[in-house]
Amino acid sequence: MKAQWQDKLNVLFLPYPTPGHMIPMVDTARLFSKHGASVTIIATQSNALTFQKAIEGDFSCGYDIRTQVIPFPADHVGLPDGVENIRDSTTPETLGQISHGISMLKDQIELLFQDLQPDCIVTDICYPWTVESATKLGIPRLFFYSSSYFSNCVSHSIRKHRPHENLVSDAHKFTVPGLPQRIEMTPSQVAEWERTKNETTGYFDAMFESEAKSYGALYNSFHELESVYEQLHQSALGIKSWTIGPVSSWVNKDDEQKANRGHKEDLEEEPQWLNWLNSKQNESVLYVCFGSLVWLPHAQLVELAHALEHSGHSFIWVIRKKDGNENEDSFLQEFEKKMKENKKGFIIWNWTPQLLILDHPAIGGMVTHCGWNSILESVSAGLPMITWPIFAEQSYNEKLVVDILKIGLPVGVNESTFWMNLGDEAMVRREDIVKVVVLLMGSSQVSKEMRKRARKLSDAAKRTIEEGGHSYNNLTQLIDELKSLKISKTCRSTVDN
Repeated sequence: MKAQWQDKLNVLFLPYPTPGHMIPMVDTARLFSKHGASVTIIATQSNALTFQKAIEGDFSCGYDIRTQVIPFPADHVGLPDGVENIRDSTTPETLGQISHGISMLKDQIELLFQDLQPDCIVTDICYPWTVESATKLGIPRLFFYSSSYFSNCVSHSIRKHRPHENLVSDAHKFTVPGLPQRIEMTPSQVAEWERTKNETTGYFDAMFESEAKSYGALYNSFHELESVYEQLHQSALGIKSWTIGPVSSWVNKDDEQKANRGHKEDLEEEPQWLNWLNSKQNESVLYVCFGSLVWLPHAQLVELAHALEHSGHSFIWVIRKKDGNENEDSFLQEFEKKMKENKKGFIIWNWTPQLLILDHPAIGGMVTHCGWNSILESVSAGLPMITWPIFAEQSYNEKLVVDILKIGLPVGVNESTFWMNLGDEAMVRREDIVKVVVLLMGSSQVSKEMRKRARKLSDAAKRTIEEGGHSYNNLTQLIDELKSLKISKTCRSTVDN
């Protein structure tokens, strides 16, 4: 028994508390445990509640996985209890308080690293200081990158070459240097912190500097999706990486797991949206969602609502509700009432079991903010997309979907703006939205070709996580490599003593 315990790989996972980072990383932690590792996930109480049911389910099935809860310093940063996730930010001030609270967790986490004596730590790239923590312990640090290889390659090129500078205007295009395909962008599409130096530039610089000091990187992607950029990442950045996605498909097999992923409360037994979707024809419904952080300006909500109503196609629209705007509340309530009466649209407030909805045969496409999780989940479901990037690397991801994979249509957003700084104006007019909805959801040759390519990628996504598939083999090889490192360390320690 002792020898068996010694052979087991002990891995700590440290997710960053925002849904787009935390959800896939928890899925990855579960994946490690299902492949024989002993896994501990470090999280604060409120964040742990969003995935604890899945962890307990895995543990009851015999997997060696647990959550280590640490207290969030709410009092010290002036926040009420339970406000511990970037998603909870309602103002720039609240965002600053939550971010400060997260930074204050460092000492607690480092003590846990020392107490739990892991063989490896897997941390979100947003914790650059964990490189030094791993060095102190003499163990490898893997960083989890929560977006695409392509976006990281674009970001690296822009930071290195600054091709957007010295152009006549933000409307002029430049070609991203060093990529195997010609990708054109405008300066306004460059991520805000890369376009000009601001208060967050130094933070991101530290993150990317920590890449080179790490043992390697984990990417929630798959070889058939962006193999060229997987190779470029390793050659241009000189960093080992393991492509192990799509992790959501790998660990969330049944409907209950899909329904409750990333949410504290259980889904109602017969949700209204499911009954509504069941009444629709296959591939007839457009799914509209802008992720877990973004509130669209009221003027944009109005434009989008009118566009969806007059597009001639049914839709499900997930709206993140922001309290305190009576005009917005009144408009959306009237709109929701009208859609219920004519049965053309269905509104879901704040949170939705996205995996379940995308898998429903009635869904024919998705309007996405180009967050990487949504793109991967749409690809896994074999769905084409309408791309509507908002901030960060989302404009880069749009280029991958539209220009390289050719499974999406751009709605026409030309500026990357930090999600807390969106103005009051509409970014896209209703007539432009209608055009792309009609094109995507119609029966044109363009739509048919996109669907064909999307289904082909969906098939590849399913194959890659099966035994013998590329992602499956990558994960197996990584775990074997980490075990070898552990054995070598143990042998050195024995010789030294």
